[in-house]
Amino acid sequence: MANLMKSSVIDERDTVLRSMHDTGLAAWFGGSLMGAVGLNGAAGKVDNPRERLVISSIGWDRWAPVNMAAIGAHLVGAAGILASERRRVFGQRGVATMSAVKTGLTAAALGATAYSRKLGKELERASEVPVQAVTEPAADTPASVRAVQRRQRIAQWSVPVLTGALIAVSALAGEQQKPGSVLRGVGARLGGALGLGR
Repeated sequence: MANLMKSSVIDERDTVLRSMHDTGLAAWFGGSLMGAVGLNGAAGKVDNPRERLVISSIGWDRWAPVNMAAIGAHLVGAAGILASERRRVFGQRGVATMSAVKTGLTAAALGATAYSRKLGKELERASEVPVQAVTEPAADTPASVRAVQRRQRIAQWSVPVLTGALIAVSALAGEQQKPGSVLRGVGARLGGALGLGR
């Protein structure tokens, strides 16, 4: 237990990794939310319905490299934190479960981001097709574009939902690092290993 507590104190100094983790996640969440609400919403207000997809696509194309960098920073930070806290993952009850949930959410958010980007590129290729809004068809929108818009309507919102959930789980991870939580978690793990929790 002394080693675990010592490791926990040392791990609190992973400032660069934690900054990469938090800043990357914040940009990933905030960019996806602003894009769905602000960029797509503003593009839907353009007077010419044939320019709405074009303008939205330009904005998303400009954001894509920044988003990739943010996701990369988050993943590097998350992997580094997990490596530095591996003793806590195995030694403190609840941390392994939290880590597994966080990994699952990260994988789902990556998948949703990639899928939403793929759908966005399909809408970009549709170019000057008339639409009511980026994810809302007009009366004369072709059926193939309508189908992509329908899928994008769900995909674009799944990214901020999943990354928002990641923020919540990260907050839980921070709570689990408090000394009282570490002691209770390690005690529960030891008690379970010794059969005292039955």
